[in-house]
Amino acid sequence: MIINTGGRTDTVQYYTEWLLRRFAEGYVLSRNPLFPNKVTRYELTPEKVDCVVFCSKNYRPILPRLHEITSRFHTYFHYTITAYGREVEPGVPSVSDSIQTLIELSGQVGRQRVAWRYDPVLLTQAYTVARHLEAFEQMAEVLAPYIDRCIFSFVEMHRKLRINMPELIPLTAQDMETLAQGFGAIAGKYGMEIQTCGTNGDYTRYGIHASGCMTLDILGRANGVSFRALKHKGMRQGCHCIESRDIGAYDTCLNGCKYCYANQSPKKARENYPLHDPASPLLLGHVRPEDTIVQGAQKSFRKGGGHV
Repeated sequence: MIINTGGRTDTVQYYTEWLLRRFAEGYVLSRNPLFPNKVTRYELTPEKVDCVVFCSKNYRPILPRLHEITSRFHTYFHYTITAYGREVEPGVPSVSDSIQTLIELSGQVGRQRVAWRYDPVLLTQAYTVARHLEAFEQMAEVLAPYIDRCIFSFVEMHRKLRINMPELIPLTAQDMETLAQGFGAIAGKYGMEIQTCGTNGDYTRYGIHASGCMTLDILGRANGVSFRALKHKGMRQGCHCIESRDIGAYDTCLNGCKYCYANQSPKKARENYPLHDPASPLLLGHVRPEDTIVQGAQKSFRKGGGHV
């Protein structure tokens, strides 16, 4: 199975001690967001986990101890660095600091395991098409030697986004075409592989691959592992990724990004944070008497791999 550490919250930035402890103790509990009394247990051992996939906007907190996981598990790292400032991403380090951290991460785990995410791409009066293309090139020039690939996506106009970002300017088909053409040209200029993630539209004519950002092919080549040829069900509509299990919790990320889909609101995340106990097997809170704990199915995707 694939373990995802960063789909519901920025676990690396805010819950590093908890994450390292879970891998050291060899198991984790995950509360079902739709059925809160249902808790699933996953074994965190190399025999049961094919790959650990990280996604974060700040790997600085975990870098000194990341070897505790990478020395035992196959891994892959998504690092999100965008053009936005603190008025859009309040808890995210500056672009220059983030680039430096990515370079250090790449030096530690190898460029083949690091993907740079430039997403979501959204427009405001301040963040125009021209500004995105300028920022993207400045970052690409520096990051290209340190990454496996670049992944971008256009923002999805979910209901919370319309409320949290009234300044948002809807992307037109021409906007997306211009951005894709520009991103593709910049990627080609610096010899950088580029792909979309969950974005409708075919931009292969600009050298942009349409692929899942977390496929067995990507994870296998990054780690020298042979996976079976399996259909990728995806995690949502338009997604072409292999299925994974997220061990985080919604409404716990303190980054405060205005476009966030994983928090009801920044206030809710701040209210939940004191409920976190680094010693608990759950990221948020503890097991309650009314909870039912079930063992999660952990099928292996590796060639010759079994399941438990």
